Amino acid sequence: MSELSGYKNKPLKMLNNAGIQIGDFIKIITKTSEYSGNILPRYEYSNEDFIVIKMLNGYNIGIDSNKILSINKINSGEEPKFIPPSKPDVKESLPKISILGTGGTIASRIDYKTGAVNPAFSAEELYSIIPELSEYANINTELISNIASEQMNPEDWKNIAEQVVKKINDGNQGIVIGHGTDTMAYTSAALSFALVNSPIPIILTGAQRSTDRPSSDASLNMISSVIVASERKLNGVYLAMHSSIEDNEVSIHSGTRVRKNHTSRRDAFQSIGIEPIAIVNQGNVSINNQLSIKKNKFEPKINFDDNVSLLKFHPGFNPKIIEGLIESNVKGIILEGTGLGHVNSKCNNSIKKAIDKGIFVGMTSQCLNGRIKMTVYSAGRDLLDLGVIPLEDMLPETALVKLMWAYGNYKNEEIQKIMTDDIAGEFTERSILGR
Repeated sequence: MSELSGYKNKPLKMLNNAGIQIGDFIKIITKTSEYSGNILPRYEYSNEDFIVIKMLNGYNIGIDSNKILSINKINSGEEPKFIPPSKPDVKESLPKISILGTGGTIASRIDYKTGAVNPAFSAEELYSIIPELSEYANINTELISNIASEQMNPEDWKNIAEQVVKKINDGNQGIVIGHGTDTMAYTSAALSFALVNSPIPIILTGAQRSTDRPSSDASLNMISSVIVASERKLNGVYLAMHSSIEDNEVSIHSGTRVRKNHTSRRDAFQSIGIEPIAIVNQGNVSINNQLSIKKNKFEPKINFDDNVSLLKFHPGFNPKIIEGLIESNVKGIILEGTGLGHVNSKCNNSIKKAIDKGIFVGMTSQCLNGRIKMTVYSAGRDLLDLGVIPLEDMLPETALVKLMWAYGNYKNEEIQKIMTDDIAGEFTERSILGR
């Protein structure tokens, strides 16, 4: 290996002077101890003063370079290599399923010699870490991007949608998309609108715990997603993640009615206002309900216009924020109001300016459960009189994505109708008590 990955300053100088490369077996003597092991790459966010080795007992240890008396290479090491097993033979009786990778931890493997977590996205690598997949489908894979989900933007949604359309045209019977969890619900909403009336299942899934951890949720999520995609009981876009903190069941959520509600739990994703569409338990798929989406011809509309904004109202909200959006020529605003759909009346003049300028202003509720009803109180009625459009029980994030999609594919005079029509199950017929 020719690079000392991640090392800099004093540690880099010490390693270079000793002729040490990543993977070499070395001995380090400090003022108090002696250590032997293979030199590892330095993790990007670890302390710059430390040199990291994997000791013979398998543990990794960081050693402060300021305390090192001597460092010597004992043997040259080899670059760690992953040799996947052979891909299983194609079984004609099994469906053809495509797995698309976009980044995140859902399809990665631990390199136990270096400690690094690397993408594992060839079919052979996927079969090596999740061999059960070969029981359900003939898998083909493609890594279409490799970015953290918080870096996703509407152009990435369009790219994913384009790749999905290609896979549908290539005869795949189902598609699974591996995705980072932070913005996966945004992407599921985007694809739900862009690919409405998809003739096959499109399942997004991710992992809250990386694959090197015993508590990883990656395998069950991926297996369950492939099962749902291969059985074709559900067409359209869905999101599959653990139902509970236990490692035994996966919920299949509507792509437009799901939200990440916990930072780290396995069951971070929850359906809002409805039950999960299906449950996968021990390989069996149980359908709870079907989305009432109008059945039309599959005609993908994959453009997005991100010149819109989502504003969360709060006590002390400054109407100048709305004024700033008007000055920036924003096309649409989604308000995340309180309760039944309210904001402070001090915002009304700014909202009127926006609407008079042709800016779409839609109202959602930050309560998430239940639906807005702006006719109950005068604050809501005043906003209706200004031209604010009530968006029933659509989730704020889904409304934002839908508005981007609407402006990307329709004329300005069509936006209000599109935003109030149920396109991809984003509205429910009624709000369920307790949800």
